[in-house]
Amino acid sequence: MRRNFTHLVLFLLGLLCQANSGFAQDARLSQFYAAPLQVNPAMIGVFDGQSRVVLNYRELYASVLKDNPFRTLAASFDMRFRVMRGDYAGFGLSVMRDEVGVANFNRVRANLGGSFLKQLNGSRYSRSNQYLVVGAQLGIGQRGFDWGKLWFTNQFNIDQALVDYGSDPGENFDQSKTNVYLDFNAGLLWYALFDNDMSIYVGGSMHHLNEPNISFLGDDSEKLYSKWVGNAGGEIPFTRNLSLLPAVAVMGQGPSFSATFGGNFRFTNRDWKEVAIRAGAWGHLANQLEASKTLDAMIFTAILEIERWNFGVSYDVTVSTLASANNSRGAFELSLIYTSKSKDRVRTVCPKF
Repeated sequence: MRRNFTHLVLFLLGLLCQANSGFAQDARLSQFYAAPLQVNPAMIGVFDGQSRVVLNYRELYASVLKDNPFRTLAASFDMRFRVMRGDYAGFGLSVMRDEVGVANFNRVRANLGGSFLKQLNGSRYSRSNQYLVVGAQLGIGQRGFDWGKLWFTNQFNIDQALVDYGSDPGENFDQSKTNVYLDFNAGLLWYALFDNDMSIYVGGSMHHLNEPNISFLGDDSEKLYSKWVGNAGGEIPFTRNLSLLPAVAVMGQGPSFSATFGGNFRFTNRDWKEVAIRAGAWGHLANQLEASKTLDAMIFTAILEIERWNFGVSYDVTVSTLASANNSRGAFELSLIYTSKSKDRVRTVCPKF
């Protein structure tokens, strides 16, 4: 029992170090390539089809936090339209919610966005193309928690050794205040496709450009840090049936820095028709307060493609100093993507993510 308590204390101390400024940073997804609208607004409409639906679920540190782990749920919908010969416009809606703790601290963000895909070279009938994409999102966010599940030192009755939830907590929180804010994101993406099925993409985006106020105190004491994200990847074919999809996402937000890098091997077969499987390994690099950047997790993934459906599962294995507290059990993540068939007679070719 004593050993378990010590591990819990060490875990919580390490968690505070990793969190940097706490909830002033965004939640992250290990399968970032399966959450395009959360990574870069310029990825709206960048897919082979008419419309796309994406669902993501992540559960972090359930082995230690038990019934109240970090949970992240994200969803998005986007579609594309031909506006000129070879050019497209995209429209998308994305939502993300994450929560943690007994008091159900939660954050919700919803964004409407648009993009324009400009063909730089190639033709409608060629698999070799280059595109430059610009995108932007405007949305709202909200933060909150269940006040009824919190108590403060002023509410603890020493004589009776119990908590009086009805007494004045003595804290400067406006419980009636709704913490809602406006949010703005923008991004760029360039991608190229080649006749040998090779592809490459490079993008960059800025999130929370307006640095909205997210304080619960009714003042300007806490701002949501703006976040920059750089992402890149592509596809390298080895044979007709086997290819590698490497990718990297690097981001910084206030004092926080992280990078996820690696790749998935993709295998298919003519006899399978519209079926393919992917498997890969990834590393996650992060800083702890002012300390140097360290590898804190290894991520293992498996993805099944069936016709226009992609189902992905991944698991984060903790390799940092937190491993002794959570037995190396980090995060479990699921992703589901459905892409509808394009009504355009000319197929639109985009990179695989």
